[in-house]
Amino acid sequence: MTFPYRLLALAAALCLVAFSLWAISGELRRVLPPHGLWDFGAFVASGRAAAEGLNPYGVYPPLTPHVVFPGFQAWNPNLNPPISALLFQLFDLAPPEHSLWVWSWISVALYAAAVLLLAQRYAPDWRAIVLVAWAFGLAGFWDTLYLGQIYVPLVLAAVGAWLLLDRDQPIWAGVLIGLVIAMKPNFLVWPVLLFLSGQRLPSLVSVFTAALISAIPLAIYGPEIYRQWLELVVSDGERAFFLTNASISGLAARAGVPFLGTALSAALLLALAAWAWFRRPGIMQVSALGLLAAVLASPLGWIHYTLFLLPVIVAYRQHWAMWIVAALLVVPVPKILGYFGAEPWLQFTLGSAYGWALVLCLVVLLFSDGSTATGPAPRRT
Repeated sequence: MTFPYRLLALAAALCLVAFSLWAISGELRRVLPPHGLWDFGAFVASGRAAAEGLNPYGVYPPLTPHVVFPGFQAWNPNLNPPISALLFQLFDLAPPEHSLWVWSWISVALYAAAVLLLAQRYAPDWRAIVLVAWAFGLAGFWDTLYLGQIYVPLVLAAVGAWLLLDRDQPIWAGVLIGLVIAMKPNFLVWPVLLFLSGQRLPSLVSVFTAALISAIPLAIYGPEIYRQWLELVVSDGERAFFLTNASISGLAARAGVPFLGTALSAALLLALAAWAWFRRPGIMQVSALGLLAAVLASPLGWIHYTLFLLPVIVAYRQHWAMWIVAALLVVPVPKILGYFGAEPWLQFTLGSAYGWALVLCLVVLLFSDGSTATGPAPRRT
């Protein structure tokens, strides 16, 4: 690496750290004071309804949050698969405010574990400082804490699966991927691409694990709970416009052509399927595009889903454009939500910063040869 390039890389790293620390200072002031239950309230309501034999996908004020912005309003019930109706009953064992406090600290601890695992693999020296500062500055992390969301344990599972695949341990990687898709079915894209690329074992193990978990609520509540869930999911298209939706569908909705979002998402998935089938790329390259497509082609690819891209961004950080992706994903959520009610072109450009970050990430991965910054990890039998 030449001296000017080293100097430029150091300057970029310092700018990213400074930007991340600025974001952290502002987000702490937003998250630490009591600010209501938000999505955590919807989870408590869902678990309570399931325990009482009611519809866990109904709206139950005041626990179910009602979101209102200029030109947009919607209820936010639980949208997670039926297994969540069982898990969320644990949140109702204590007063919701106390449960949220405990859950927030559990999320912080698990997120720290995921970041440290990535630092050990990809940044074992002073660069770990850059990785940790950036990861803890991400908008998706802070909004997850603010809303009381459940993404962090799944992010840890995804990071663990990524690292296990990197170490040639497909069975346990498949188990962790199965845990992720049991709660977030859009990540089924990942094992499907693995299967098409010839990586059968982790793919089949993940699908079997997810099916086993998904059968639990079926045995307890019967097929009715799946009907209730699917009815809610099908009727939830209006939220695609929301500015923290970073998917192609979100970009298309804000451009005024929502039908185009579905077509482009389907085209992306079909193109990646053909690429995996005919080109037989390496397992880590498939995983990178599988994780990205799971968010980008989803009808609702919230900013929180970008946390699943932690290993992708870190592994491909040698591409300068990935540093722009990393910086855009740090922009605090309140700054983006400030564009609600602005001119449509502003909402489609500056207000869609997260979506454009993922599009740029896709461009980086498509034009990459599949190599990462540190090369393959040591293999274990």
